[in-house]
Amino acid sequence: MMTDDEMKHCREPQRQLERAIAVMHRLRAPGGCPWDAEQTHESLIPNLLEEAYECIDAIRANDQPHMREELGDVLLQVLFHAELAAEAKQDAFDINDIACELSDKLVRRHPHVFGTSDVQDTEGVLNQWDAIKRKEQSIEDKPYLKNCGNGLPSLLKAAKITKKVAKVGFDWPDHAGVVEKIREETDEVAATLDLPDTAPQVEEELGDLLFCTVNLCRRRGIDPEVALDAANRKFERRFNMLEKDLKAQGISLQDASTEQMEAAWQRAKQQENK
Repeated sequence: MMTDDEMKHCREPQRQLERAIAVMHRLRAPGGCPWDAEQTHESLIPNLLEEAYECIDAIRANDQPHMREELGDVLLQVLFHAELAAEAKQDAFDINDIACELSDKLVRRHPHVFGTSDVQDTEGVLNQWDAIKRKEQSIEDKPYLKNCGNGLPSLLKAAKITKKVAKVGFDWPDHAGVVEKIREETDEVAATLDLPDTAPQVEEELGDLLFCTVNLCRRRGIDPEVALDAANRKFERRFNMLEKDLKAQGISLQDASTEQMEAAWQRAKQQENK
């Protein structure tokens, strides 16, 4: 283990992972950081989610320096959980055990690289991965969707579910079939408009509509999370233009009428389309 002085001054490229592990250990050790010493696996869950999404944002922005920083923050979460696990009295493991398990799994699930499988295309690789995973987890005789997407946000889980069932042929023959289903679900949503917001059918039908839309994204090769993020950004951009337009007329958002907002929105769209 590195000393405090070595951790401060080590600049050897090949030793930086070792340095990061030593720094994390020092932060948790007696006399280290009070905040770090108080953390648990459970308390760090929000941090793990936040760092993952911040990293995704840097990737989408193609901001390489920021991406490097955010990937470091994601790595910190792995090191933190590994350090906590190493301190456990029962079922203890450390960063080396994590790396070992990962390497073993990658080798097992890539027999076309490390074994004798003759799979050569992406679809075959993914099907092979899924078959090996089900066999490893002894779930060959369990429900096909068992544990599918557990822990994922609902939008991403829906995408994973639709992708998985499509692998066994549970899918529409063409895009038009999904579009027709979306129209059907839209009609069913419309039929709930006279119901109170608390009626269970309202949430159910809106959920069905969202699920079908995710399915169409999957068929078109579009990541629904990426598509929704782009829609969010577009809306925010156009609404900012709307607000600027109204301010130029001496109208605040609070005082603007629905008609004035709609007119400013249409001008924002026209300006952006130019």
